[in-house]
Amino acid sequence: MPAELIVRGVSLDFPLYHSSARSLKRTVFSRVSGRINNDSHHRVVVSALRDIDFSLGSGDRLGLIGGNGAGKTTLLRTLAGIYEPLVGTVTVRGSLNALLDANLGMNPDLTGRENIMLRGLYNGLARPAIRRLEDDVCEFADLDDFIDLPVRIYSTGMVVRLGFALATAIRPQVLLMDEWILAGDAVFMEKARLRLEDMVRGAEILVLSSHAEHIVTAWCTRVIWLDKGRVQADGPAADIMDLYMGRTPAPAGDAAPQPGLAPAA
Repeated sequence: MPAELIVRGVSLDFPLYHSSARSLKRTVFSRVSGRINNDSHHRVVVSALRDIDFSLGSGDRLGLIGGNGAGKTTLLRTLAGIYEPLVGTVTVRGSLNALLDANLGMNPDLTGRENIMLRGLYNGLARPAIRRLEDDVCEFADLDDFIDLPVRIYSTGMVVRLGFALATAIRPQVLLMDEWILAGDAVFMEKARLRLEDMVRGAEILVLSSHAEHIVTAWCTRVIWLDKGRVQADGPAADIMDLYMGRTPAPAGDAAPQPGLAPAA
């Protein structure tokens, strides 16, 4: 069955609890950004996402752009099933994998090699397949002797390499990816780009959140620009990046050009 990702009218709120300093910061941010509301239970909430609506089919590559706090990672986590929408639906047809956190699914007290074995067992692989997975991840991550040391002593870059290698070794039909991958060095970034593009060429869906224009335009055919949890613009990657970077004036009367249509000059 071809992969599909369908998002219909998705909205998401986060309740605020004023007893913590972290929540106070979120409250201040929300008041400034105009995203603070009260829900039906009279709780103070932050409107994280509002009226998100799009669909992707096999072969589509979608980039999510926007400033810090725009809702990119929240949307990715909602697509992955980590957050449940307040209203609306997310429908995924096909296997899904999410690169949202370099440590996702890894036990820091185990070695890199042991984490590879656990990932293989979790995915139901037989021992010969787990051995092939181990060879693939070790070669790609290029951690040398560190592969047999506990993950908790790894640098951030080493965790990123291991996490990316693990997440992309078992290929899903739908891949969600946050910008933490950009923490890699230049050599690793080139390897990651080639590996990920190879996955996408296999008729899979990619949803990528990034601030890096060259990554978005190289990997994505469509871009959604989020601002304060809402879709500001949606269309071909080059057109929306030009709009976002201020190289193209905003279209008169409609800030959200549809996929396949260039924004008006």
